[in-house]
Amino acid sequence: MVVAKPGLDGHDRGAKIIARALRDAGMEVIYTGLHQTPEQIVETVIQEDADAVGLSILSGAHMTLVPRVVALLREQDVHDVLVTVGGTIPADDIPELKALGVSEVFTPGATTGDIVDYIRDAARS
Repeated sequence: MVVAKPGLDGHDRGAKIIARALRDAGMEVIYTGLHQTPEQIVETVIQEDADAVGLSILSGAHMTLVPRVVALLREQDVHDVLVTVGGTIPADDIPELKALGVSEVFTPGATTGDIVDYIRDAARS
């Protein structure tokens, strides 16, 4: 699992909490750190042969950054990676993100247990 902070968003506490919860659940997690470009994120997913990528976005740039990550994954012929998004995502944007190929969107209030369970179950199937 790759956990990434795309764009200029400098708030990574939530991403670190999720990364830790996933590790505690037995998953191998690579946290890319702050200020990652979509290209850097996709390169990490490919290099690490990740089964999933979680994008943490609080900046409001999700409708620019997420489509770019998804497009780059497709351009690199990576079709088997689970893409999730977490952060302050308006409810109106969630259907469009899912139509792009995002598997699930976790908004404030989602529990770490729910996120871990979803990723574990979705990655298995």
